[in-house]
Amino acid sequence: MQATLADLAALVGGQTVGDDRLTITGAAVLRDAEPGQISLVDHAEKTRLLEGSSAAAVVAPRGFVSKGLSAIQVDDVHQAFAAIVRFFQPRRRMSRVGISDQASIDPTARLGENVDVHPFATIGADVTIGDGATIHSGVRIMASSQIGEGTTIFPNAVLYENTIVGPRCLIHAGAVLGAYGFGYGFVEGRHVLSAQLGNVVLGADVEVGACSTIDRGTYGPTSIGEGTKIDDLVMVAHNCRVGRHNMLCSQVGIAGSTTTGDYVVMAGQVGVRDHVHIGSRAVLGAMAGVTNDVPDGARMIGIPATPERDQKIKQAAFSKLPEMRRQLKQLQRAFEAMQAQAEAGNKLAIQSDEDDDGQRAVA
Repeated sequence: MQATLADLAALVGGQTVGDDRLTITGAAVLRDAEPGQISLVDHAEKTRLLEGSSAAAVVAPRGFVSKGLSAIQVDDVHQAFAAIVRFFQPRRRMSRVGISDQASIDPTARLGENVDVHPFATIGADVTIGDGATIHSGVRIMASSQIGEGTTIFPNAVLYENTIVGPRCLIHAGAVLGAYGFGYGFVEGRHVLSAQLGNVVLGADVEVGACSTIDRGTYGPTSIGEGTKIDDLVMVAHNCRVGRHNMLCSQVGIAGSTTTGDYVVMAGQVGVRDHVHIGSRAVLGAMAGVTNDVPDGARMIGIPATPERDQKIKQAAFSKLPEMRRQLKQLQRAFEAMQAQAEAGNKLAIQSDEDDDGQRAVA
């Protein structure tokens, strides 16, 4: 498949700069682009990467200038480049499978219209699946769970009993929703599992990444708000209430009974202790360790997490510690030299006084 630069510009509503008759044979990022392919430059500082790229042309922001390289200038580089990638690599159309004879579906389960259930999926008693949902192979949906319309559950995900999933959700491979929470009482020398009577509830348009886990509540739901996106390998513990449109990046761990507001961002490997609240639109930097409530709109980094400005001041001070240590040693040596000099002066003064006293005694 190939197209001229002008064709691609028309596809994305962009403006060509350079040879609009240039033939383009594919699309790739700068480091992977081969001769004849188009790439993208989304920031001015990335133009230096063009020197080492074989790309024939680039998708770039309005006003982009590069000597000798043709371009398509657009308002939104990533949206335009994604459309060009899809042109060269059309999405594979998934044929409908309907309800596979090799799936295990309890007679009491209720499936809506245009539902696909792939081979070896297991659907338990009294499960409800909305119109247009897709259940892939190896998925296990346990009793009395509810799956919203248009939701897709990818292979080998497990939904424990009474899990509720809103419409248009994506649950990726290996995710587990509704496992028992990690709560124990200590009774007569043994750890005794606490009540596990709650469930998990996902709002509309939630995405749960591969191998992520969301534990059930003790008595009520662990809930994930509408539009929240959860990356791979994320842990949300029992009784948590995650707000709407949160972004939880890979390896985030949230301990039990924590709540968040809306539009919270947690970067990779953030750890949040139990029973704290993260305010709306707060941003937690990578590997932040949160031990206290976080106000609305705060930006926190570090372990323990503190306001970004304070942490940067600390880091700046830490970076100066080696030089400060050298200076301290120099000051210490100078002080010791001064102290030795003072002691020597004192000894001379004492000796002088003793000599004067001796001379007076003789006289």
